[in-house]
Formats: sequence, structure tokens, C-alpha cells
Amino acid sequence: MSNTSVPAVINVDLEGPVINRHVYGHFAEHLGRCIYGGFYVGEDSDIPNEGGIRLDVVEALRALDIPNLRWPGGCFADEYHWMDGIGPKDERPSMINTHWGGVEENNHFGTHEFMALCELLGTEPYISGNVGSGTVREMSEWVEYLTRDGDSPMVRLRKANGRQEPWRVKFWGLGNETWGCGGNMSAGHYADEARRYATYCRDYGDNKLYRIAAGAADFSYDWTETLMKQLSHLGCQRAERPLYQAVSVHYYTIAGTWQDKGSATEFDTDEYYETMVKAARTDELLTGHSNVMDCYDEQKTIGIVLDEWGTWWNVEPGTNPGFLYQQNTLRDALVASLHFDIFHRHADRLVMANIAQTVNVLQAMILTDPDSGALVLTPTYHVFEMNKGHQDASSLRVDTPDGLPSREVGSTRLDTVSVSASRKDGRLLVSLSNLDADEDVDVEFDLRGGSVGEVSSRILTAGALQEHNAPDAPEAVAPRVHEEVSLADGRLRVHVPAHSFVTVEGTIA
Repeated sequence: MSNTSVPAVINVDLEGPVINRHVYGHFAEHLGRCIYGGFYVGEDSDIPNEGGIRLDVVEALRALDIPNLRWPGGCFADEYHWMDGIGPKDERPSMINTHWGGVEENNHFGTHEFMALCELLGTEPYISGNVGSGTVREMSEWVEYLTRDGDSPMVRLRKANGRQEPWRVKFWGLGNETWGCGGNMSAGHYADEARRYATYCRDYGDNKLYRIAAGAADFSYDWTETLMKQLSHLGCQRAERPLYQAVSVHYYTIAGTWQDKGSATEFDTDEYYETMVKAARTDELLTGHSNVMDCYDEQKTIGIVLDEWGTWWNVEPGTNPGFLYQQNTLRDALVASLHFDIFHRHADRLVMANIAQTVNVLQAMILTDPDSGALVLTPTYHVFEMNKGHQDASSLRVDTPDGLPSREVGSTRLDTVSVSASRKDGRLLVSLSNLDADEDVDVEFDLRGGSVGEVSSRILTAGALQEHNAPDAPEAVAPRVHEEVSLADGRLRVHVPAHSFVTVEGTIA
């Protein structure tokens, strides 16, 4: 096995755009066992809970410093009517979740339960409103119910349901995937709807809404352009408060096709590299949408929100195909670490990102066993934890004068090393991913503009790309101390084994 050497330069005193903590956001949809059996087990459960909210899940997520949680969807958001989920639980009407398995929802987890969950997590709520099957009045009254103080019909209703003080709810999504499950609209039609809904989502008191227009799927730049043209036509860049403050986009990483996405755990090296190529296209995606937005918003006052991202595989054998339950391997962890490096490079425009999803669905942080109740932290969870020091830190440019090692994957060149760095509160954090399945790499950083000391490092890797955690092997893929790091004369040397993720922290004098 040969080692490739990569020289790199970090000027620790030249701070770039701040990495918005909200790019480490999460997503909880009424889908499969994400809410019921994941976050929420009910007050009568033997699993320790508070008001039905599972406390070991809360404890695990608090360790990630998660900045926001998006709810109730996803496609479910555009068939959810929030008034069905308030008041006494035994009086709440049930509904059919037509998107995900056709199961009956009893609405026991609703607005008050979600807000209680956010308070337990210490995170900000991000509510995705119903544009597809809802009404402007319905969303307007939800904003009033949650955020208005004083006296009004919705305030009186909230108080009757046990909450005297308003909540602070900044983030509001104006629908979800309105080009598809959220209404099958054209870009022009949705632009009109977004303007209308945004108008009636009011600011109450000092609760200033951050309205997020439902944006494109993948590389549909024309959708973003239509929304930006509308803001430009209305002169919103010159206004104190544009009608909406961000435009979303969704992008999933799959190695196969939408009809056959491939197995989460049974894949070969070729499928692994194809996955990394698809994940790396997130940089192209954000660059393309940002370039369109720059034509109408040079000052970057309107943000990009990537509020659904992650891997999507075939469901685990024997599970409900509508529940989107999949395992989570070292491959998924490296997809996450690569995404975060890309997010950090787009800190000037990317204001939020939400992995899909937090518990038991798609690229989850946590898997819970429906029989034993056991909780498992996934490899992706550990990437979030190892990287949390980048939240609200100043990005630092990483230069590699000789380029990065790469390989050809079909007709595409894939850089097999990914790096990002930031500084905050006198601390340097460097993240490195070696995507090569077989070859180790040595990266030597020339640290300029400051004295760095007290270096420590951790590594996330395993003997095989297919390794994953399970109730009987909860730490098969878990971080450990990484010793192959040295610092001398302003040079930081890091050995990064094949298929591994490494973080290095140090003090900056």
C-alpha cells in the first residue's frame, strides 16, 4: 500500500464567511418510524419519556448541538392540517398518511408536542407549511397561534390548550416540493402562490419570520430563476424585508436509479465510488443555483436552503417499503463528511441544510429497534458530532498548490481527498476525508498567520466500507483517538488512512 503526500496551506488569520450553524440542521417527517417509535413513544411507554417524547433520543441529539429541526415534512406537510393536531389527544381526528405507507395517523404528535421536543433539544423549530392542500388562512393562523402575544382568536385558542406565552418560531417553509408531491405546480404558478402565502405569514412582536420559498429539485435552475425574477421585479432587494428570505433546493445521493437505488449494506467498490461522485455533485448544485441567484441578488441577501439531502437506498429487506428504513454504513458517513466540506465552501450563500432524516428514516442519525427498544448511533451521527465545532465558525480557505489526488470514475474525475477548516473562539478545526477505498494519504498543512498548538485528533473508519452499527455491535463504526498527527515549526502533518474521516483541533495564539 502506497501513501500519497498532499501539501496544503491554511492562513489561519484570513477569515472567510461564517459557516451558519443551521447547515447542521435536521429533518423529522411523519414518515415510517421517525416520529412514532422514534421521537415519540407515548406517555404510557416503558421507555423513559417526557410527555411521550423519548428521552434517550433527546440526550443523543443534544450532544450534536443540533441548530434546527424541520417538521412535519416533507411530502406529509402538504396534507397536514395543523388544527387536527391540537387540543385533547382523545379528541383529535385521525388521518391517512397517503404518501408514506397509507397508515392511519392519530395526530397525537402535533404542534404542542413538536414545540416541546424543540425545547427539550434546545433547538430552533423550522415549520414546513401546507401550500399543496391547505389555505393561506390556515398557514396565517398557524403563525398567529404560535407566535402572537396579547389577545386574538388564535391566541385564545392556544391558551385554552395550555400554552400562555407565545413561542419563537423564526423559520417557515412556504410549502414543500411544490413541483411534485406538494401540488404539481409550474414554477410560475408557485411563484405567485409563494408571494401570496408570504404576504399573510405575519411578523408578530419581535418574532421576525424567515420565510423559505419551496425551490427546485436537483439541477432545475429555471425554478430558482423564476423565484428570483419575481423578487427582482418586486424590487425586494431594495426593500427592508423581501417577501421571502431564502429559496430551498433538494438533492439526494443514490448510486443506482430511482427504481433501484441499491442496497445500503451490500455494495461493491464501483458502487461506492459512484456514490461519492453523486455526493460530490452537491458542489455543482450549489454553485449553479448560487450563480443564478447572483444575477438578481449580488449582495447575497437571499439564502439557499438545502433542506433535504442525504443518501437514499432500497429499504431494508422485510420492512415496509413506505417507511424508507435503511441501514447506515461507513459509506454514508463519508457522504456526510464530503457534504459538510462543500457546505463550508458555500458559506457565503448557503444558510441552512437539513439531513433527511433524523431517526429511522433514510440517512438517519439514530436507529431504534422496534422490538427491544435499543437505540443505535449511526456512523453519520458521529460525523455530525466530530464536526460540530464548525457551527458559526469563520471558514478558512484551504489551498492545495499541487492539486488533490483523484481517480476516474466512468467519465468523471473524483477528488479522493476533501478538506475544510474553520476557526472560532481561538480554536482551529480541520476536517479531512479520504474517499479512496484502498490508498492512505498524508496531508501536510503549512499553517500561516498564527501559532497553533495543543493539537488533538480523532478518526472515524472501519475495516470495510460496509461496516455499520447494530444493537449487538453499537460501536463497529465509532470515533477514536487518532495518533498519527504531528505539529512542528508551523507545519501540521496528518496521516489519513483509506476510507476514513479525521478531525484535528488546535489552539490558535
